[in-house]
Amino acid sequence: MSRRNRGRKLDGILLLDKPSGISSNQALQQVKKLFDAAKAGHTGSLDPLASGLLPVCFGQATRLAAYLLDSHKDYRVDIRLGLNTTTGDAEGEVRRQRPLPDLEPGELKAVLARFEGRISQLPPMHSALKRNGVRLYQYARQGIEVERSPRTVIISKLELLAATCERLTLQVSCSKGTYIRTLAEDIGEALGCGGYVETLRRTGVGRFRSDASWTIDDLQSLPPENREERCLLPIDEAVANWPKLEFAQDSVTCARHGRAIEVSDAPAQGWVRMYTQDSRFFGVGEILPDRRIAPRKLFLHSLEH
Repeated sequence: MSRRNRGRKLDGILLLDKPSGISSNQALQQVKKLFDAAKAGHTGSLDPLASGLLPVCFGQATRLAAYLLDSHKDYRVDIRLGLNTTTGDAEGEVRRQRPLPDLEPGELKAVLARFEGRISQLPPMHSALKRNGVRLYQYARQGIEVERSPRTVIISKLELLAATCERLTLQVSCSKGTYIRTLAEDIGEALGCGGYVETLRRTGVGRFRSDASWTIDDLQSLPPENREERCLLPIDEAVANWPKLEFAQDSVTCARHGRAIEVSDAPAQGWVRMYTQDSRFFGVGEILPDRRIAPRKLFLHSLEH
């Protein structure tokens, strides 16, 4: 017997404000049920401890989820100084305590400046990276530490919002793959006292901001028939920062057959959003060296109505 998808066909992007205390997948399943959606996926996990922006893609939008995964991220983090935990955050057990430093503003500013730009991070054991097909956190739960390779990430902004003798509050803008827990621990080590993530909130994913997001309580309070209209963004919002090009019908036909399109005014490089002349989004394309546009992902259902 064939297995059928339960739920209704639904396309769009929800900016979800994930609460702390549940996993990203648990939040996704709650939202999927609220919308009675057949297909949904989130764009980059948040730890259970963390709250904040978790874009959820429904239906056809899941095909653009990778571009949100690749976007830069913004976080607000409270770092507790003087302590290290087994997990690098408040959910772990304290494994070391050291005296709190007497921080001078200039000294603190100089230390934080060392973590801006391109930096090297060692992925934490309590992470979802795989080694030999096994998640690192699964090894960590067994008390096993495995060798990891450092990775280069970019911290484009590291702003000190508040500081006391035992706590720092920072606003962080960073590239994909950045571990805020590792950043907190490394800053703590640079200050000579250790540190861990006490609270963490994601405030931005690419061009999306958390102040435009919906909590699960918000969604539950809306009549079911109003949720889609009020809460979902069109699927092309996932790539709204890319250049927009409109194409005549003959070019659309070429794209539908997988052929590159001749364009006289294409940007020099990168990716573009592709629209018909009546402004219907039908795909994304990559700019080739000869300035033609190669269709990469097409949404032909948008051309059927």
